Amino acid sequence: MMKEDRMRVLMVGPDRSVHGGISGVVNNYFDAGLDRMIELCYIGTMVEGTKLAKLLQAVKAYLHFLVKLSKYDIVHVNMASDSSYYRKSVFIRTAKACHKKVVIHQHGGNFPEFYEKELSHKGRERVKTVLSMGDAFLVLGTAWKDFFGTIIERDRITVLPDAIRIPKREEKQYGRHKILYLGRLCKTKGIGELLTVMPKLREQYPDVRLYLAGIWEDKELQEQAEALKEYVTDLGWISGAEKQRYLRECDIFVMPSYFEGQSVSILEAMANACGIAASKTGGIPDMIIEGETGIFVVPGDTKTLEAGLLKLLADPELCRTLGENARRKAEAEFSIDNNMKQLLAIYETISCREPHYEK
Repeated sequence: MMKEDRMRVLMVGPDRSVHGGISGVVNNYFDAGLDRMIELCYIGTMVEGTKLAKLLQAVKAYLHFLVKLSKYDIVHVNMASDSSYYRKSVFIRTAKACHKKVVIHQHGGNFPEFYEKELSHKGRERVKTVLSMGDAFLVLGTAWKDFFGTIIERDRITVLPDAIRIPKREEKQYGRHKILYLGRLCKTKGIGELLTVMPKLREQYPDVRLYLAGIWEDKELQEQAEALKEYVTDLGWISGAEKQRYLRECDIFVMPSYFEGQSVSILEAMANACGIAASKTGGIPDMIIEGETGIFVVPGDTKTLEAGLLKLLADPELCRTLGENARRKAEAEFSIDNNMKQLLAIYETISCREPHYEK
């Protein structure tokens, strides 16, 4: 039964069982108790599987949304690009037609390519109309505020980075030469380049080992990793205590993505004081400061990736310094508790605003 004095938020996004960044963010909110602070209902609009399974879930989710909508004041839409945008635009338009306050939470690292290269002029105009329907528009970093500020009014955009529960501080051993990657295993995450440089790293550091944790989306890359199984370990998808164990035991973390919205995995590595080598793209520069909390590599470039990893492998004390700085930054800026306070303040603010309608 709903408590009348609490904010009522209807949140939509990929099903919480989906292996991905948005689901991870949503699950972090639930784990931290957001659903105990407000009246929160979550509707999963997408599941993993066949196109038919995804279509059926989308239809089911929309019908569920229609049933629930009248009981909630705010609709919080977690959106990426491509098919995610098209699905969520239906929910946004419906919510505004029913005079609900709308929070659009943009997570898509590939949105610029989608917007600039895949859409026609009319398509871009439709995107502007839909995104302008948000009473609040949340992005993951300052680079995203700059980008979306060219599409909608900049003063309606708020930077709300992803956040995590900060684990208890534990002593970490450096110089182990254990490299960890967490995330989707595909070309656009830089896995091809990472596997290419591993034999070269091993020539100088015979004890080096790479741990890949995630779901394979590219058969050729999976076969390439299998050929290096002597020093490349395929962990599959890991979570909970098992993921925390690898974050604690591995002294180096790598994220060589071509693009990123932000990266919950990097936040987890920061909180576990790893020496980090990551691409300078999307929201990552808000987390990684070159030479202070990590090392930047160029997306798609094996030379800078190899050089960055060699630098970390060669210098355990550098790894320690970067890791301890990263831990402090995660505590100060990316705590889930602080993030939720900001989110609740945003809900409060838009609840007091007059309805916004796009002319």
